[in-house]
Amino acid sequence: MLFIRFFFKNIIKKRRLFSIMATGESYSFIDIGANLTGFARTVFNDLLDPMYQGVYYGKNCHPPDLDSVLKRSYETGVEKIIVTGGSLSDCKDALQLSLNEDHLYTTVGVHPTRCGDFETEPQKHLSELLNLAKENRKKVVAIGECGLDYDRLHFCDKSTQLKYFEEQLSLAEETSLPLFLHCRNSFSDFMSILKRNRNKIRSGGVIHSFDGTEEEMREAVEFGLHVGVNGCSLKTSKNLEVVKEIPADRLLLETDAPWCEIRPSHSSHQFVKTHFPSKKKERWEEGESVKSRNEPRNIIQVLEVVAGVRGVEPASLAKQVYQNTVLLFKF
Repeated sequence: MLFIRFFFKNIIKKRRLFSIMATGESYSFIDIGANLTGFARTVFNDLLDPMYQGVYYGKNCHPPDLDSVLKRSYETGVEKIIVTGGSLSDCKDALQLSLNEDHLYTTVGVHPTRCGDFETEPQKHLSELLNLAKENRKKVVAIGECGLDYDRLHFCDKSTQLKYFEEQLSLAEETSLPLFLHCRNSFSDFMSILKRNRNKIRSGGVIHSFDGTEEEMREAVEFGLHVGVNGCSLKTSKNLEVVKEIPADRLLLETDAPWCEIRPSHSSHQFVKTHFPSKKKERWEEGESVKSRNEPRNIIQVLEVVAGVRGVEPASLAKQVYQNTVLLFKF
């Protein structure tokens, strides 16, 4: 009896997975931003993001499963993933991870909330970042994640963020790499710094996880930047109106995994067509997604939302975005 139950349970599961993936379309993706290293929660110092190690807020809930997460993403059409670097140590970990996995690449830079790391030995810190980028050109594809975040000043004060965002633009100048940018509630100061350092920005860049206004989007695009969209960019009806207006040749897609999933409460959820089975972390099963933990394969949901909002076919949009990504990051 137990064998029969097990047999039918797996048949149902396989049928469910087949029905999810049998859309008649196949897409190629490059996820421009995923947090696979320890920066995502700085209280941890693991090589990989603690969620992909099975650790949630200090509690071990299941075995490490990053290999399975990556396998699922490749099966869904994700060809490359850019692992986001947010501190010097984090960038080293991300680089090591990418060197061991052909599909992974990384950025080099310091997140605005971590700019206090520069204060002890600023020039040495910058030099180490520069050397890391220069010595690993096959894997380092952008400078960042750098920028400004005025929503999290409790992590790093405004003056420190302003100073070291501007300092990091020298890394873009010396490497000719594009910028991977962060901007939260700081657009005016953010653009002022970029504009007065325009000569240092030789290869453009992207504002990742963009959630600003249409006016801000247009100013960024006019400056020459691309716009990265994930679940956090698609929460409200106003967000969707902005995404609808992003020029097609400046649009990039990302997940920001394990964060920024598209949730049922978001305005964007109505456009999602592809749904993957998931279980709560306490009921983890090998090969299954974890509920409320985003992962790179969910980029297909971002595509479906953006295509639905813009009234275009997902296949044509996927091709356009893939081309945009290849051109910016020189893959």
